[in-house]
Amino acid sequence: MKSIMPVDIGLLVDDGYGHRFLYQLSAFALDLLEIHDHQFLHCFANDGTKITRMSQTEVSKMKQKQLPVPLGTLICRELRNEKVMKPNVKFGQAALAKKGEDLFFIKSDCQRVPGNPSASFSVFAIFDGHNGISAAIFAKENLLNNVLSAIPQGLDREAWLQALPRALVAGFVKTDIEFQQRGENSGTTVTFVVVDDWTVTVASVGDSRCILDTQGGIVSLLTVDHRLEENAEERERVTASGGEVGRLNVYGGNGVGPLRCWPGGLCLSRSIGDTDVGEFIVPVPHVKQVKLSNAGGRLIIASDGIWDALSSDMAAQSCRGLPAELAAKVVVKEALRSRGLKDDTTCLVVDIIPHDHLILPQTPKKKQNLLNPLLIFGKRSQYSTKGANKPSAVGVVEELFEEGSAMLAERLGKDFPLDSNSGLFRCAICQADQPSSEGLSVNSGPVFSPVSKPWEGPFLCESCRRKKDAMEGKRPIGHAITA
Repeated sequence: MKSIMPVDIGLLVDDGYGHRFLYQLSAFALDLLEIHDHQFLHCFANDGTKITRMSQTEVSKMKQKQLPVPLGTLICRELRNEKVMKPNVKFGQAALAKKGEDLFFIKSDCQRVPGNPSASFSVFAIFDGHNGISAAIFAKENLLNNVLSAIPQGLDREAWLQALPRALVAGFVKTDIEFQQRGENSGTTVTFVVVDDWTVTVASVGDSRCILDTQGGIVSLLTVDHRLEENAEERERVTASGGEVGRLNVYGGNGVGPLRCWPGGLCLSRSIGDTDVGEFIVPVPHVKQVKLSNAGGRLIIASDGIWDALSSDMAAQSCRGLPAELAAKVVVKEALRSRGLKDDTTCLVVDIIPHDHLILPQTPKKKQNLLNPLLIFGKRSQYSTKGANKPSAVGVVEELFEEGSAMLAERLGKDFPLDSNSGLFRCAICQADQPSSEGLSVNSGPVFSPVSKPWEGPFLCESCRRKKDAMEGKRPIGHAITA
């Protein structure tokens, strides 16, 4: 090797996440400066008297004068890994059948960009069917594709995550429309979870809950139960749309059991399917998106066979410190011990773990604020996924998005543009192209209404617009509500 003056240098690297790394290297280790995607580089002499900010051109010139060595290459790779480090995602499942109407879905190798493993994400879902299993089967087989088809192509990761909540709404509604066209009467709850690095997005209809257990033993809900008995807002929505909410009447006029929507008698206000129950049961999901800290977290996704037996805290406490596969089995066992097998009981446990751990690290339990148990969430004033590829601060779960309205006009946004080349609108739900003369905006209304904006998207085809109007209790003039 050619003799090189062994002058020590210091290298300060900012990785773009707020972390800075200081290395003392010999001058011949300048191969480390292959790191082109870090925000800036500084190189200075070991006496500290000369400090220079180096452009990439200057870095290239310096490298041409020096010989690379393996040490620099190794450190370079290490720093690159620090920047793009993904968490480990481990999962387990367990189930006991009573009626055989629960299904689950796990796909850990999804890709935002086909053929690019670095653009991967995972999907976990539970479908709790009722009045048969056909709706659960249909949703399991079609929901993911319907969601992905509603996301525009060519988006970077941050834009993809920002589009995901709206795509989940479109995918749920499209799946419901397609299933109801089959003429079957079964229905299903859905809890659909997307894990992309440290970002978790949950969409749900029904009462199959998803909880998050984070550092310090703090448990929080990522879903909203759509049981009429427990959700006053949903009761108001159903009655405002023309539905009737009440208990099952028995001889003597006394109501028994949980509150239900009539006709049909379903105790849920949102689901996929349930054609025979009424238009007031809608498939529009509650959606919540959060970013975990670098301590990671555990998701427990389960059907009501678990939650009717265990509280969220009980489920989380029963399996702490166990690997995900064993944890799911323990949760099901605890539910069985508490209540017996009275319903289908299904549980998925998903651990989002720092890369250098095999299981979630255990930390001392923090004192929970009883006045506001969700103070672990650092809430943003508006939707943003900037920096969503990195974990948030230690011990903080950052809320990126939450919306639960059943009104499609509030959920689909306004950026479904007209195709200027073809003169076609694209339906925001079913993704079907249609002539501009036939596209109906979700914002259209009576001609002289001050809130009517028919020129603004998103646009719906005629059949999807009919579905939207039915869900909101709107009917053509002269259409009577029959008992």
